[in-house]
Amino acid sequence: MMPRTFLWGVATSAFQLEGSPYADWTAWDSELQAHPEVTHHYHLYKKDLKLLKELGVNAYRFSLEWSRIQPVENQWDTEVLRHYQDMVDLLRQEEIEPMVTLHHFTHPKWFIEGCPWHHDRSLMRFTEYVERVAKELKEVRYWITFNEPNVLLLGGYLDGCMPPGLRDRLSYVRAFENILRAHGRAFDILHASLPEAWVGVAHNMVAFSPYRRWNPLDQFLASTAHQYYNHSLLDALRTGFLRIRFPVLKKIEMALPVQGKLDYLGVNYYTRIHVRFNPLRPMGLELKHEDRDGLGLTDMGWEIYPRGMERTLKEASKLGLPIIITENGVATRDGQKKEKFIKSHLDILEQCLQRGMDIRGYFYWSLMDNYEWLKGLDAKYGLYSVNYDTLERKATPVAGFYSYLIKKRSHF
Repeated sequence: MMPRTFLWGVATSAFQLEGSPYADWTAWDSELQAHPEVTHHYHLYKKDLKLLKELGVNAYRFSLEWSRIQPVENQWDTEVLRHYQDMVDLLRQEEIEPMVTLHHFTHPKWFIEGCPWHHDRSLMRFTEYVERVAKELKEVRYWITFNEPNVLLLGGYLDGCMPPGLRDRLSYVRAFENILRAHGRAFDILHASLPEAWVGVAHNMVAFSPYRRWNPLDQFLASTAHQYYNHSLLDALRTGFLRIRFPVLKKIEMALPVQGKLDYLGVNYYTRIHVRFNPLRPMGLELKHEDRDGLGLTDMGWEIYPRGMERTLKEASKLGLPIIITENGVATRDGQKKEKFIKSHLDILEQCLQRGMDIRGYFYWSLMDNYEWLKGLDAKYGLYSVNYDTLERKATPVAGFYSYLIKKRSHF
């Protein structure tokens, strides 16, 4: 049974902190090639873990970098696996709960070049990776199989802005199927190896609204976007059927062996998106960010919309499973803006708990400034700033504010 202690944490991903010379993203992004210093963070983990104690969190979400663990198709780096075990051991010594993400967007180069997700061999290779990790990594209770598979699929297979850089709906469907199957296999492997494991996914959820509330086409597209983006993955895990419907195209439906293979749901929430009908755009769909409530936009250009977190948590609660907010954060250089963002979202979280929602934790994104997938090193999410010339970490006033809020809400 999942412990009732509320998890107060911060989240990071391995690649975004430390890079990897063996990863697909290193070859994909020219900025990473121009700034190899991001790969130097790998050896600073002991110092970074001390920041967690300073913050006063009781949990830490981090990912494993698959490309470091398996840099060549049939080669495993046992030193890297020991590195991650050392992280877990250090966290346990400080009574900080580790939450491990197996897949956070990046792949080994050999995987994305030879057997990406729309190839059936991808399933076998990912399964081998999970089996190795489950065998080697001990004392981990909370697992996330995939971070934001909907974002990975959209970016890699429909928009072409992420590896493998395709714009092909058939490949998208095949990749979606294989990722769901991979999650199901990972769920079984982790439970077989680690009886106390709690296994979930980190699902990005967005509050969709019609751009023009009076326009029936905008209303229809907002509803369609909500159903597809927020629910297709969750419905597949709940029912065992993957259903995809692109506007004006034939509906796709397939049975998959994944029903019920979820112990909890991780929700990543950041923003609201306004949906507008535009016949000049693909599928007649235009997505817009606007400051409708006067709370401002982030440095990513996203609307700050705390009320949307309540909407998404209410939707997520329909699964009937415990929920953990596995990411929530804001990219801004304005410390006061960041403090207001955190407090307003924690106020919403408290209201949701008072209404009986089964929410077991909150993880702020991110512990420190890091590489942001489509923005490089400019997006400042961190509670700690990073000097990329010296790699010095420095606490911002927001770090102390987050610590204060955690203590204030210790009754959760």
